[in-house]
Amino acid sequence: MNKILIALALAGFVTSCSNTTSELSRQNIKTPKNIIMVIGDGMGPAYTTAYRYFKDNTDTPLVEETVFDRLHVGSSSTYPDLASDYVTDSAASATALSSGIKTYNGAIGVNIQKQPVQSVLSYAKSLGKKTGVVVTSQINHATPASYLAHNESRQNYNEIADSYIDEGIQADVYLGGGWQYFIRDDRNLVNEFKQNGFQYVDDYAELASATTNKPLLGLFGKKGLPWALDDTNKHRLSMMTKAATSHLANQNGYFMLVEASQIDWGGHANDIASAMAEMDDLAKTLEYLEQYVAENPDTLVIVTADHSTGGFTIGAKGVYEWRPEVLKHLKHSTDAIAAKFSKEDITQKKLSSMLNFGVSKKEISQLVALKQDTLAEIEAFETTKVNKGKYKPNLKRRLYKAINRIVDKRTNTGWTSSGHTAVDVPVFALGKGSELFVGHQDNTDIAKKLFKLLGK
Repeated sequence: MNKILIALALAGFVTSCSNTTSELSRQNIKTPKNIIMVIGDGMGPAYTTAYRYFKDNTDTPLVEETVFDRLHVGSSSTYPDLASDYVTDSAASATALSSGIKTYNGAIGVNIQKQPVQSVLSYAKSLGKKTGVVVTSQINHATPASYLAHNESRQNYNEIADSYIDEGIQADVYLGGGWQYFIRDDRNLVNEFKQNGFQYVDDYAELASATTNKPLLGLFGKKGLPWALDDTNKHRLSMMTKAATSHLANQNGYFMLVEASQIDWGGHANDIASAMAEMDDLAKTLEYLEQYVAENPDTLVIVTADHSTGGFTIGAKGVYEWRPEVLKHLKHSTDAIAAKFSKEDITQKKLSSMLNFGVSKKEISQLVALKQDTLAEIEAFETTKVNKGKYKPNLKRRLYKAINRIVDKRTNTGWTSSGHTAVDVPVFALGKGSELFVGHQDNTDIAKKLFKLLGK
């Protein structure tokens, strides 16, 4: 039975590829020289809609369009191999987007039999194109890893990082975070990249002076980069993408993966402030790519999400309002604010100043009580000998959630989950071949179309 199912699956894949080939021929679509695949991790349709309202100029009678509105061409389903049900994780979805193969949740560049599958990035590399990855997570996180590596579990971070050297260097440019995994006591992968001819930078300012005639590794954080709200450059994805296009430009063209990784992290934390700041970073990146395509018309930019996160709703509790203006004045992430007050006294004046809106005495008293109760739990945990299998209470995390709820109340933002949901996600495209992505498609279809554009 298994052999029959595998044969049917292969037949379906061949038929799908054949249909894609016919579609390319029918529309007379030419192969782009450069392909830039952009993923807004966790960016379901509510996020792009909310960003429109977040950026709206309330002094005008109409809501202005955003770059997402200009480039919107269709939608995509996201479900993994049905052995994992209908809700995907980032690894399974990124493997689908990179290879055209459905797989199980947690899989990095392997199929359900845990066998390696080829990614569009590695195929582009085999054609003599340059390749690159630009992300705001660590560069061995689920999405970039699914384009660069093969591993049965996304949790094997050190193994995945090691494979970037051991299984052959797949990219010419790596930009993101990951010091913890690449500079370890047992192995210094940064030095190994240098030995393979790479230049290494660990500060954004150094990107400007990096030479374009050598491959480039840039790591700018221990794990992921700081939240956009807290980073020294709030549009660091745009800045890194601009640097990468300069480094990758060549006569044979290139394939580049760009991921706005932390939209997803904002969704998981039910942190609307950070999510909108990450969306703004992605929007600035797409605005740059609009200009880039205008100047380099042989370039295709395809944009989508791997899934939606958090069950984010624009409005909550039956109240027909959403108040994003509250978010426009935040100078710090709520995560950073929570970290500060886990070490300092919580006062109404200080919290109101950091959030840039007034906080009530009741809200302060609730936060103070939460802190006192958590500190008591921590003391009890540390003095109790039998705590096997239990987790130590995390003060910062509890304050982070509580402060997010205050922001949710001010904005009337709703959430249904701290995880992923199975809704279809939007697809955006511009440049040479972009018409191929119009309409509804499965996430595997995106990879299949890219393979065909590359001539496979």
